[in-house]
Amino acid sequence: MKEKILVTPSPKNFNLMVLGQIISILGSALLRFALSLYVLDTTGSESLFATMFAISNIPLLLAPLGGAIADRFNRRNLMVIFDFTSSAIVLSLILFMNKGGISIFTVGVTMVLLSIVSALYTPAVTASIPLLVEKGKLEGANGLVQAVQALSAVAAPVLGGILYGIMGFRTVAAVSCILFFLSAVMEIFIKIPFEKRQWAGRIIPTITRDMKEGFLYVIKQKFIRKVSMIAVLLNLVLVPYFLVGAPIVLRVTMQSGDTLYGIGMGLINFATILGALSIGFFAKKMRLKTLHRWLFACSLMMIFMAVSLMPFVLGMGYYPSFILFMLGAVPIAASMTMISIYIITKVQRVTPNENLGKVMAIITAVAQCAAPLGQILYGVIFEKWSAQIFIPTLFVSIVTLLLGVLTRQLLKCEEELS
Repeated sequence: MKEKILVTPSPKNFNLMVLGQIISILGSALLRFALSLYVLDTTGSESLFATMFAISNIPLLLAPLGGAIADRFNRRNLMVIFDFTSSAIVLSLILFMNKGGISIFTVGVTMVLLSIVSALYTPAVTASIPLLVEKGKLEGANGLVQAVQALSAVAAPVLGGILYGIMGFRTVAAVSCILFFLSAVMEIFIKIPFEKRQWAGRIIPTITRDMKEGFLYVIKQKFIRKVSMIAVLLNLVLVPYFLVGAPIVLRVTMQSGDTLYGIGMGLINFATILGALSIGFFAKKMRLKTLHRWLFACSLMMIFMAVSLMPFVLGMGYYPSFILFMLGAVPIAASMTMISIYIITKVQRVTPNENLGKVMAIITAVAQCAAPLGQILYGVIFEKWSAQIFIPTLFVSIVTLLLGVLTRQLLKCEEELS
């Protein structure tokens, strides 16, 4: 017999989930910010910082596994378990600190464990949204969840920079631990429809078959293959620059203090909100066959960022270089968000509902394969060119331009298929 938990879509359940997401994502973003800053301040090594950041992102490739698990188990229970697990991981880190401090290795292990939990946690949340809201309100619900994620990413660097600068890393870790725990408690009261599916054999072989199904569908769809390639290249070229390069530029090259560093990273993250809010206006004008123009514009903005890092601009003082760098970084971050949402929407329109969850998780995982490589590469390059940081930034501008040319060739005939 199938076990069924039937729940009529209710604003209460959806609101509880969103509130839990605000708390959980803020806790995760706070800790991630503080851990990365702790490594950079403790070691002073840009390459080690980039390597650890990259390694901590590798477990995110488990997203397809998380998607398969979310389709087989009670999603509410999964969210509760994962948040309690995150809280326990952070609590263990605090206990290690109380016994005499923590090593860089311990920090790395913590980042990896939290990334594993996050990779399994996210599909459970995204798969629950259609079950908690009416069909006519699904787009608004997805937008709200994305806004929550972006707002948390904005608030964490600012709040984290202040707490880290005034009270230190231990306080940030304690706050994060409490936030994870509160999120788990709140999620206990969410009611999510659940229908237990029949298992065609043992757990591991069944979940493996589910993931294989999704991979085969992605491979067979020409359009999805193309946009996956573009997503991979974006995660290899542009995304790592903002995850690894921007912190190094602000903290090492510009010598930003804790608060200004937090503000700078917060502005870049806030740009993702601007992009998400603007997509409704720009989507009507965006076309697959002209998507390359957005990448050309990003390439141009990278030149502004490179100029801000040239010796004569840095010699003018902190604020001129900081402002010029942000004038290039903010539009690029917003554009990347809009490009991502636009591509995702196109994939959703050509993908049958029964394959949508697996397909989106696979695209995310494949794209993230490139991110760790890019982060390690940028860490090494930035450390080698630390005295002339504008050179690798100019290089990124040229590569982004070439990516725009490739995108034009790949998508110029795809509009009819989407």
